[in-house]
Amino acid sequence: MVWTVLLLQLLAHSSGVDSQTVVTQEPSMSVSIGGTVTLTCGLSSGAVSTSNYPGWFQQTPGKPPRTLIYNTNNRFDGVPARFSGSISGNKAALTISGAQPEDEADYYCNLYTGGSSNPYTVMQTHGEVQPKPPPGLRLAQPLMQ
Repeated sequence: MVWTVLLLQLLAHSSGVDSQTVVTQEPSMSVSIGGTVTLTCGLSSGAVSTSNYPGWFQQTPGKPPRTLIYNTNNRFDGVPARFSGSISGNKAALTISGAQPEDEADYYCNLYTGGSSNPYTVMQTHGEVQPKPPPGLRLAQPLMQ
């Protein structure tokens, strides 16, 4: 059932959703291992609220999409506590605290917009996790002569 709903939502994205509402989301974000990053998802028609039932999905290469967050801030079963959902600055937000290498993936935001034919809009962000620089590594300043 969950996969059917998710696939329908992804199809809604590819087939053209409510033409009067545009969902905005960062195309790409990067974070260092152990760092914190927040992805946001907004609506051109106004502020995102809990009435839009924001959801977030993660997809890594070769795997089916995985539900992370539903109904704004509810973690799906088995999702680590480092993933959290909220409304921030009139947008839906997904925060990853203490990012891990396995968090590098595509992240999809899902918002209910109430359209009659395709009530869901879905957007994608690519999240990249980069290694931390070695401790004590500093860029040298050129010597002035």
